[in-house]
Amino acid sequence: MSVTRRDFLKSAGVTSLATAVTTVAAPAADAQTGPRVVGPGDVPVTLMVNGKRLELTIEPRVTLLDAVRNRADLTGSKRVCDRGSCGACTMIVDGRTVYSCSTLAIEVQGKQIRTVDGLASANGTLHPVQQAFCDKDGLMCGFCTPGFVVATVAVLEKYPNATREQISRGLDGNICRCGTFVRIMEAALKAKGMGVARG
Repeated sequence: MSVTRRDFLKSAGVTSLATAVTTVAAPAADAQTGPRVVGPGDVPVTLMVNGKRLELTIEPRVTLLDAVRNRADLTGSKRVCDRGSCGACTMIVDGRTVYSCSTLAIEVQGKQIRTVDGLASANGTLHPVQQAFCDKDGLMCGFCTPGFVVATVAVLEKYPNATREQISRGLDGNICRCGTFVRIMEAALKAKGMGVARG
């Protein structure tokens, strides 16, 4: 006579334990049918960059910086440290600054993204912050400049009458390896007086 698994469990007095284990295991199986997994191949991603809709097909692991620079050919934002510590790749996403080298493009779908490429007006007139950086010679090699310009725009949009301390705090995540910090601060203070409108 063969003994079934159920008979063995019943004779061992663990039928209720087996029922509990299978009941607990069921929700775990259901969890796998939850949100669909995307990738590892290309997936459609829609970004709103500088007021324009970008339809891209990229892998989910592609950063916002790579999507904008390499797929949309908006090369103003720079890749310098590539680890979110220098600020050269700074973009504004829904009014907040982000390091685009460490932000996934797929995560910012449906949000308003602004880069240094979209600051000047359509007729080529520079944004007040860009103009102030030129006037005050707030740039040297230029690698950090796009990030500083975007971060300054974000600070002055948030605090139109920003104090020196507020500007300093707003630019704290950006590094100029050439050491142009004094001129950058002068440019930010001049731009404050030029009236930066919220973008």
